[in-house]
Amino acid sequence: MATWSAPGKVFLFGEHAVVYGKPGIAMAIKPRVYVTVRNTKRPQRAKSPYIDGCFETLGVMGSVYINSQIPSSSGLGSSAAVTVATLSAINDEFSLHKTREDIANMAFEIEKTVQKGRASPTDTTVSTYGGIVFISGGSRRRLPPQNMHLVIGDSLVSHSTSKMVEQVAELKKKHPEIIDPVLDAIEGVSLSAIHHLGNPRELGRYMNMNNSLLEVLGVGHPQLSRLILAARSAGAFGAKITGAGGGGCMVALCPKQLKHRVAGAIEASEARALVTGIDTEGVRKEKNV
Repeated sequence: MATWSAPGKVFLFGEHAVVYGKPGIAMAIKPRVYVTVRNTKRPQRAKSPYIDGCFETLGVMGSVYINSQIPSSSGLGSSAAVTVATLSAINDEFSLHKTREDIANMAFEIEKTVQKGRASPTDTTVSTYGGIVFISGGSRRRLPPQNMHLVIGDSLVSHSTSKMVEQVAELKKKHPEIIDPVLDAIEGVSLSAIHHLGNPRELGRYMNMNNSLLEVLGVGHPQLSRLILAARSAGAFGAKITGAGGGGCMVALCPKQLKHRVAGAIEASEARALVTGIDTEGVRKEKNV
């Protein structure tokens, strides 16, 4: 029996633009998915295409138990965390000697298959390695870790990542003269923000800019707007949609002493708040209980 866990993620900058080769910045967060795999004679078929994909990729069969701290379909990278943790637990339980890089690459291929080619390597990279990752085209590099105080607001409005990505693609096709410059502007925000990761006040301003540009792409939602404005009014340096939008989550960057006040403002707006920070470990082995 082997138990491994992997963290979720937030997009600090660049979601949707990364689909078109623009840079983005994502960060691993504290909540995790825990996966236990056992080599059993009577394997069970999982109800998740991600987990089935892990067993098929590694060519083994076994049973699996999952305990997640990350809400699914919320833009916090739960499917990537499940995939990375499951592959790692299978790798350990069956002594397959795969490297961390192998895990990241296989996890991305599985996500791509399940999501019919629309997956980005961002989530699986962040979940495998932890920390802050800068994504640009096909390259990914880790940035120096920063101690950020974040509050995530889950709007409790379900959304579909592929539907939102498709919606932006349609808009881009219909109005390239408007949408192309917006994607260029998001790129400008990401490239500027990278130089201010240690300055939360300045970083917050860039988050606000990024959010306005996401609104232009049509991926906002009235409830997300309520949460973003509530967070800013409660003292957040900046707040924005994180992930695909149209529902799911927003993220606020806060002064340390105000993070619980910001969380309270989000909960008062009929949403679920989660106070969190950076995870620098990525996927890790857990002690079996």
